[in-house]
Amino acid sequence: MESAPILELADVRLSFAGVTAIDGVSFGVRPNELFAVIGPNGAGKTSIFNVISGVYRPQEGRVTFDGTDLLGRRPHEIASLGVARTFQNVELFANLTVLDNLMLGRHQQLRYGALAGMAWLGRARKAELAARLAVEDIIDFLELEQWRRHTVGLLPYGVQKRVELGRALAQEPKLLLLDEPVAGMNLEETEDMARYILDIREELGIPMILVEHDMGLVMDLADRVLVVDFGVPIALGAPTDIRTDPEVIRAYLGEAS
Repeated sequence: MESAPILELADVRLSFAGVTAIDGVSFGVRPNELFAVIGPNGAGKTSIFNVISGVYRPQEGRVTFDGTDLLGRRPHEIASLGVARTFQNVELFANLTVLDNLMLGRHQQLRYGALAGMAWLGRARKAELAARLAVEDIIDFLELEQWRRHTVGLLPYGVQKRVELGRALAQEPKLLLLDEPVAGMNLEETEDMARYILDIREELGIPMILVEHDMGLVMDLADRVLVVDFGVPIALGAPTDIRTDPEVIRAYLGEAS
């Protein structure tokens, strides 16, 4: 018996000034599943992420996460429910250290006021120490020890992408949205990131949605794949089925192929 999906999108439609970005997308993500969304440039993949995370509100459809309706909720509210994401372009605080960037990912777990924080006593001190321990675990998990005190903006691009993944993990998410996690990486960096993604699923048990152009990575890692083209879902299934689907081949290679 299959587990109930932790995230469900039902017939979601989103348009901007008459231009359709998402057209009838429906899917569910199961607990501990690595679900991938692929498609040509401009297919609507990142728009799907923006709908899930509350950046966009669709005109039609339903989005539920862990039994909660997400439509109408603001991004910080959705994040507090347990949805974390990384971004296609690195969105870190370049002038802060790796440690500081990861600590910023813990802010939703810090339940005390400004005065308590300034006094550094009682609940504030206990919460800060717990946050630091959690971040230290992430540093070990992602093998960031040698860069912990380095300014993020001076680090190699692949390490910055790893730090951004760590910041998302610092939120203790129930669902992780990965927007092109290996974009711009060399082969070695890509292989490292693939290993961390597998470790997240196998050791932390966090379900993930992966948007990625690297088809080798998607086919190797994903349990199921959704293919969208101009916002329209054209295929959904196991990687082995998607690889040979005529509609998928047409979307990527054109009619002649």
